[in-house]
Amino acid sequence: MSGVRVLVGTRKGAFILTSDGKRKQWDVSGPHFTGWEIYHVKGSPADPDRLYASQSSGWFGQLIQRSSDGGNTWEPVDNKFVYDGVPGTHQWYDGTPHPWEFKRVWHIEPSLTDPDTVYAGVEDAALFRSTDGGKSWAELSGLRKHGSGPHWQPGAGGMCLHTILLDPKDPARIYIAISAAGAFRSDDAGATWKPINRGLVSPHIPDPDAEVGHCVHRIAMNQSRPDVLFMQKHWHVMRSDDRGDHWYKVSGNLPTDFGFAIDVHAHEPETVYVVPIKSDSEHFPLDGQLRVYRSKTGGNEWEPLTNGLPQKDCYVNVLRDAMAVDSLDSCGVYFGTTGGQVYASADAGDNWAPIVRDLPAVLSVEVQTLS
Repeated sequence: MSGVRVLVGTRKGAFILTSDGKRKQWDVSGPHFTGWEIYHVKGSPADPDRLYASQSSGWFGQLIQRSSDGGNTWEPVDNKFVYDGVPGTHQWYDGTPHPWEFKRVWHIEPSLTDPDTVYAGVEDAALFRSTDGGKSWAELSGLRKHGSGPHWQPGAGGMCLHTILLDPKDPARIYIAISAAGAFRSDDAGATWKPINRGLVSPHIPDPDAEVGHCVHRIAMNQSRPDVLFMQKHWHVMRSDDRGDHWYKVSGNLPTDFGFAIDVHAHEPETVYVVPIKSDSEHFPLDGQLRVYRSKTGGNEWEPLTNGLPQKDCYVNVLRDAMAVDSLDSCGVYFGTTGGQVYASADAGDNWAPIVRDLPAVLSVEVQTLS
């Protein structure tokens, strides 16, 4: 019988939540890596037993943890993300220390076809790839060598490369997003990159229409239609129908279009989910009502989804990597909060229930559909 595995990264460890296809009863495993910040946990689409986790500490630096049995056991694949044991420096692609500061791995993106190939987005913004299951990493240095690099600036959370999307129909195409530089696309497997920010307007930078400098919070796609992208920007929900070459606003009737998380229904490429937050200075739901908004029209027209979610005195946030969908016939939608709740809907958002409460602040939520 099919089921799901929900991978949760938190401020104080990782948790693995499993259920059958009904998604009513859940088993909770964890905390794994107790006391450590787990920025992101994600499974390989090519092998459901292969998981990767980004483990970080201000005292001990950065590690990548790997599991080959679905999270029952883990091994650190210490991988030269820290040079000579000193946090804050890095052994870059040429094997020498580089003044570019290295703080943590924000996002891990396993290959769609090879469980030993995995990408990592780091702070300060750079992109790495491993082809040996995380034992060694090579920087895709064409990104940082792009001429716009000197103009990248950190967002409030740091200058992080937080989104990596792999095109399922074109293995050479990769999308990334950086706060606060914007979105970029490579059409040659990461050798060269172009900014894809046309149509983004950011009124608080010197040139609102600049090629780079935009604070992109998250990009999402439906796997069956990878040329269409959706973006949650610092302000505005955006859409592109041409692989990011042009963007247009689809915030429509949202009560506020500030937020972090965005995702797309697994089977309905025009159904999109966001979690609006009051503002960039008040990171909690408007009026203390936790609401997921869904558009079934690809944007502009949005409906609030509230059944099972707290509608009074709720002041949590939902971070950029903390929403995911499964691929079961009735698409499940999941998100975690900074208050430590993980909510799930087994009916595409119509009804919600907490899988677990009172975890440490949730940093990331990913889902594996299991056969």
